Amino acid sequence: MSTATDKRKAPAGERVADWADGRLGIYSLAKANMRKIFPDHWSFMLGEICLYSFIIIILTGVYLTLFFHPSMNEVEYHGSYVPMQGVMMSEAFASTLDISFDVRGGLLIRQIHHWAALIFVAAMIVHMMRVFFTGAFRKPREINWVFGFLLLVLGMFTGFTGYSLPDDLLSGTGVRFMQGAILSVPVVGTYLSFFLFGGEFPGGDFVARFYSIHILLLPGIMMGLLVAHLILVFYHKHTQFPGPGRTNNNVVGMPLLPVYMAKAGGFFFLVFGVIAAIAAIATINPIWNLGPYRPDHVSTGAQPDWYMGMPEGLIRAMPGWEINLWGHTLVLGVFIPLILFPLVLGSIAVWPFIESWITGDKREHHLLDRPRNAPTRTAVGVAWISEYIVLLIGGGNDMFAQYFHLSINAITWFVRIGFFAVPVLAFIITKRICLGLQRRDNDKVLHGRETGVIKRLPHGEFVEVHEPLSQDKLHTLTSHHQYTPAEIGPTVDENGVERKVGAMEKLRVKLSKGMYGEGNQIPKPTVEEYKEIQSGHGHH
Repeated sequence: MSTATDKRKAPAGERVADWADGRLGIYSLAKANMRKIFPDHWSFMLGEICLYSFIIIILTGVYLTLFFHPSMNEVEYHGSYVPMQGVMMSEAFASTLDISFDVRGGLLIRQIHHWAALIFVAAMIVHMMRVFFTGAFRKPREINWVFGFLLLVLGMFTGFTGYSLPDDLLSGTGVRFMQGAILSVPVVGTYLSFFLFGGEFPGGDFVARFYSIHILLLPGIMMGLLVAHLILVFYHKHTQFPGPGRTNNNVVGMPLLPVYMAKAGGFFFLVFGVIAAIAAIATINPIWNLGPYRPDHVSTGAQPDWYMGMPEGLIRAMPGWEINLWGHTLVLGVFIPLILFPLVLGSIAVWPFIESWITGDKREHHLLDRPRNAPTRTAVGVAWISEYIVLLIGGGNDMFAQYFHLSINAITWFVRIGFFAVPVLAFIITKRICLGLQRRDNDKVLHGRETGVIKRLPHGEFVEVHEPLSQDKLHTLTSHHQYTPAEIGPTVDENGVERKVGAMEKLRVKLSKGMYGEGNQIPKPTVEEYKEIQSGHGHH
């Protein structure tokens, strides 16, 4: 009887919670996971910016779909923007003008959507570079690295299909650029173009098709990848920077609930506020200044969004080579950049597997590297970024020529030469800087920190007093693992039978020596060296 009375007295909310928990098991699931520990470091917020930007894109995109008409049917504009009244345009362009001038808050939402997309791709690249430089992609996170790379690529193409939807002169020029690249594909190029546009360019269907791809196909795939990415982050536990008490078997930080969730919630609104402020202050994509797309027109200074500048730069810098075979023209000036684009972009995606093969390391890694302690990897990352920047300059060669009063031909030749030379120079310089920083760390470990205090010794010599490092600092500077270069080993066994050494094994050994051999990493100070210095054979 008392049990029934207790049930009647339970609050309604508790009864609903008990009912749901009895069917979904939420309480036990939350109890096991809500207190999960996450480490705290400012660089981990880069991934959060990606997530929050994506949420903002979804929220503003839902609002914009309520008013956008994805149709290329021709209509005469009679909206409130007077300079365009009476102009023939597609329904897509007309509805975008209506969103910008007649829908309450429409222009602000449009700009938040566009700025959030730009920030989303930028944050993904910076986040991936943080993961790359710190070695967070190593086992067991190689698959998650690939998921992140796919999110980056899909984000780029989702942005491209998105800014093509208004059917304005700028986006139409970008679509024409893409169609030309598709046509350069041997044999199947024309078929692909006809399939995509429903006939001769621009056809009457591409806005509707891009609309379906933009709001359904690509975001759906991205949502699945994002959920899988977060599940793996949760399952593998978050990486952490080395320090006292931090090992591969623990995580030092704050619990997910309530500390981390409170900070994450506040950071989401901070990101939303910054993006909204940028959107309110800085105009982006003012289509009313450009007018509707016409196949025989090209807007002055036509530039894609920055993340599509790399393929644009490849095609602008490529010489206009053509080959005529059997009555057919192969446009190498477009087709070769079309092949190079995924190679340059994808080279960074396969690095975790290349590094794992070179090192032969099968251990799990939950502690991050300091970039200076992996000189070759860091140099490869900087070389890739420098390549990206060179191609961005190529994608805007006309704008650089206009604003800096330079020859467009000189800029084009700089991009052609820089495509090969700049990454090599960036690699060499970065590697030397990393080795120099390693030497400085070793000097700190052995001799301590420079204090700026000058001391005169009894025999008249002046020396600078060094302050010994704390144990915490010593641990941070010396806890990293140093690989030993791979060796081919004996080619003849104890029975005198010669072992055949394959080409791949020779390549692996050569690459291993190039990454970890003499001159490619500075050996850490030994305990004996440290004790000898600390015993008095130095000035402190």
